[in-house]
Amino acid sequence: MTEHDPVPSAPAVSPAPSLFVAPSAPASATPSAPASASAPFPRPEHRPHVAVADPDPRRRGYDRGRQLAPALHGALETYDRLFALGGIRPETVRDDARRALDAVDAFRPALREQIQGIAAGAGVEAWRIAALNARTEILARSTAVPPGECSTIVRAARTPDGAGRTHVGVQTWDWHVELSPYWHTVESAGGTHRYAGLTEHGILAKIGVNSAGLALHFNILGHEDDRAGGIPVHVLAALVLEEAGSVAHARELVESAPLTSSGSFMLFDADSAVLLDLSPVGVFEAPRVAPDTHLRTNHFLTEVPAAREKTRLYQPDSGERFGFLRERLGRAGDHGRDGGAGQDGAGPVAGFAAGPRDGARAVPPVPVTVEGLPRELVTGPGEPPVTCVPDPAAPPGRRWASLATVVLDPATRTARVLDGTPAEQFSRPWIPLRA
Repeated sequence: MTEHDPVPSAPAVSPAPSLFVAPSAPASATPSAPASASAPFPRPEHRPHVAVADPDPRRRGYDRGRQLAPALHGALETYDRLFALGGIRPETVRDDARRALDAVDAFRPALREQIQGIAAGAGVEAWRIAALNARTEILARSTAVPPGECSTIVRAARTPDGAGRTHVGVQTWDWHVELSPYWHTVESAGGTHRYAGLTEHGILAKIGVNSAGLALHFNILGHEDDRAGGIPVHVLAALVLEEAGSVAHARELVESAPLTSSGSFMLFDADSAVLLDLSPVGVFEAPRVAPDTHLRTNHFLTEVPAAREKTRLYQPDSGERFGFLRERLGRAGDHGRDGGAGQDGAGPVAGFAAGPRDGARAVPPVPVTVEGLPRELVTGPGEPPVTCVPDPAAPPGRRWASLATVVLDPATRTARVLDGTPAEQFSRPWIPLRA
């Protein structure tokens, strides 16, 4: 099948089929005051939802491109402006995108087919969609447009029936507020596994859970050797969600990929969880901050990649958010736990009071719920900006916001996406998805 072969048309993009609105917040629902009592930045009235299911990867991509075509052009124009603000010439963007596409083709040709299918469906050149998927690697060239920031927590929890053990996770996705209109929820079938989650227009994947019960939270990191030419980290996220049947399998896929850029993959299923530093110098497992709890902001947590970290991108902000959240979790856990500190000196963790043991590992006596997790990410004035609200006075390219808040529950194969900041969890719609 060539790029110009006819493909059956897909339905127009639509909002997600159903919305979950959280119940009214109790008086003590959040650890601190909300960042804003009103909407901190504009959002579309209806968030697009894309569903694709063709077993042929090119046709699956084409369906995506057709559904997103009108808005996708806006995403391309916005990234063109960000690249230009970063001093990256159009021909450099094109060359980097083409090299990334060649790397994808060499590693997983089916993923290149999806990218080319999106381009055909949207009526643009393939390198334009490749540039979106490699936007992290291309923006690594910039010193004028710093990246955004994200915060992630994954914790062990009891299953709802109280009989077993699982993991649940939450993260903010913080990015340039100008891109607020250009992301969507997605349900993709046709690969090895079906997956559901959140991604940007034209980008294969970002954050999600698959039908095998494998969940992925994704944060950006920065290394001095970051560059285009390997498999882009967003394409690697799509590979993991489409192919991985377990945490161990996902780790094998990541370690086998030709990486030339950095990121954090928080991989977890009901039974296990692993936090990885991805970098051009290798993939390294990061420690937990406390028993059964992983925490990530935007700096490396292992020694080898940290030696050449782009500290100017995220510090001191990332370290401040990390320390604040670690202290918050530990302070909340002081109410009744008999355990000790975490691997790097963290105190006990919220919800992990003394209780029954699962082997040598503590299991919280009260379930850590998907409803309760977003509260941990709410911050207000005078606190590090875990809840990120844009500064309207800042210039373009320096206005970041928590565009979405995502809760993943691999035991139930579900993702819950809040179209807003953690502080808006009781006033903005939640979009429930099942892989």
